[in-house]
Amino acid sequence: MDLDDFRSKLADEHGLVVVSTARAGGAIQSTLVNAGVMDHPVTGAPVVAFVAVGGSVKLANLRARPWATVTVRSGWRWGTVEGSVELAGPDDVLAGVDDVPALLRGIFTAAGGTHDDWDEFDATMSRERRAGVFVTPGRVYGV
Repeated sequence: MDLDDFRSKLADEHGLVVVSTARAGGAIQSTLVNAGVMDHPVTGAPVVAFVAVGGSVKLANLRARPWATVTVRSGWRWGTVEGSVELAGPDDVLAGVDDVPALLRGIFTAAGGTHDDWDEFDATMSRERRAGVFVTPGRVYGV
């Protein structure tokens, strides 16, 4: 299993994945999101990316403990990426990222999303203080 296999499974499932983060006490918190594989906006290395709502438990966990596990399922096959996390958004400055709205659009489209009104999309992302989440693969596995 490699990142290309993971990307293929994402396409089969319209980008739908389970993201797991660690709570302060060590318990795991998992949520369902749409994600995609794209190039990191600063380094250019391939990462798993998704958008998180500002104020969410997931985002608070990632700020405090910047690593995540992302799992996709396609039929009876699955793939998992574990790795360190970087955030980019209105409350999470990532050096080298100057245009957060364009970055969030890029993540959204990498996850298979489309939109008829990008101005409306940008306004919603801003209002909800959404952040881009980039998981750098440290380990990729599955069947």
